[in-house]
Amino acid sequence: MKILIIGAGYMGQRCKEEWGDEAELSEKIIETKRDALDEIERVKPDVVFNAAGVKGVPNVDWCEDNQLKTILGNTLEPIVLAQACQEKGLYLLHMGSGCIFYGDAPHEDKAWREDDFGNPRPVYSRTKWAADLVLSTLPNVGIARIRMPIDWKPSPGNLINKLAGYTKVIDVENSVTIVEDMIDVFHQLLEKKAEGIFHVTNPGTMRHREFIGLYEELVDPTHTNEWITNDELVGQGLATKGRSNNFLANENLGKVGITMRPISEALRETFVKYAKAKKVDDE
Repeated sequence: MKILIIGAGYMGQRCKEEWGDEAELSEKIIETKRDALDEIERVKPDVVFNAAGVKGVPNVDWCEDNQLKTILGNTLEPIVLAQACQEKGLYLLHMGSGCIFYGDAPHEDKAWREDDFGNPRPVYSRTKWAADLVLSTLPNVGIARIRMPIDWKPSPGNLINKLAGYTKVIDVENSVTIVEDMIDVFHQLLEKKAEGIFHVTNPGTMRHREFIGLYEELVDPTHTNEWITNDELVGQGLATKGRSNNFLANENLGKVGITMRPISEALRETFVKYAKAKKVDDE
């Protein structure tokens, strides 16, 4: 299977590292169908994986002041890429975001299902939801939503690096995605050419206090931070808008024969590997 990866950011690069020669990583910015067709004709892939997107630097608050750039990157780009894939008869797997959901779902377990309608608030979340709405109507397309990616490799894009670097942290509970498992799931979805929407999150939820506790136990026992509420995050000027906090049910993965490790198991194992990798980097 030859995979064309669109988007040379953190996720695109991590997938390329794991998939090796099976994948071709494109650094071209896709703005038109012609751009997408050029890359498809150059690589001649069997499937296409879209890891491109705009999330802002240093965080999604950037998107509030750069709305058109965010819309073009998160909504238009996947549409023109899908247009090219449809024309060539190629399966497209698009990486979406679970940040399109805010608060509890209208289900007894409070977890959002893949076919639930989003209730996004910030510009970033709205642009990701807009892409999901239209791409999910097409055949030969899969949408893989992730949440708060946690990786064993130290990197600025890794949630471990992010939360450990904050002096003030909100104590919330969320569904999360272990990157190592995510890469494997993406590959399986591409192999199966699975259509529909998939929540690529490890079963279970994680609280930030549990997360920081593992960091202090396994990585840095001298680490300290102040705990604040989600409202205080905005009130103290640390964010423009409140962050998405939610639980995602990943029912559709099971329907295509894919499972992920429970977060209770995967999180600790990831921190153990992260601690070893960080020690090597620090030496």
